[in-house]
Amino acid sequence: MPDRNWTPITLGEDFPPPVGPYSPAVRAGDLVFVSGQVPRDPRSGKLLGETIEDQARGTLVNLKRALEAAGASIEQVVACTVYLVDENDWARFNEVYRTVFSPPYPTRTVVGASLRGVLVEVSAIAYLGTR
Repeated sequence: MPDRNWTPITLGEDFPPPVGPYSPAVRAGDLVFVSGQVPRDPRSGKLLGETIEDQARGTLVNLKRALEAAGASIEQVVACTVYLVDENDWARFNEVYRTVFSPPYPTRTVVGASLRGVLVEVSAIAYLGTR
């Protein structure tokens, strides 16, 4: 294994490893980088909802789970990237986003994307350091 200055994070023994060659999260110093989370149950792979609202909730639950596995919380997120299949879902996604994040909000970029069967994906960066 190559010598790296970062630590891969797994979701824990109760969860299967990712299907692809990636880590759910990585801790590098005081930063945690969370891979794109989608609205699928991480144990079964089952889709979590049909609407953008349901899928946004499922995606953000998965984001919280990955952050917690890395020793971080949603309050420590400083940046998010949101991928939407339909850019017209922006306002509906925002309604769910506001129930998870609170002011001051992290930076955010929203991108239209083709996501292979899901409506939304979210990646994030959290800062664990002190002020």
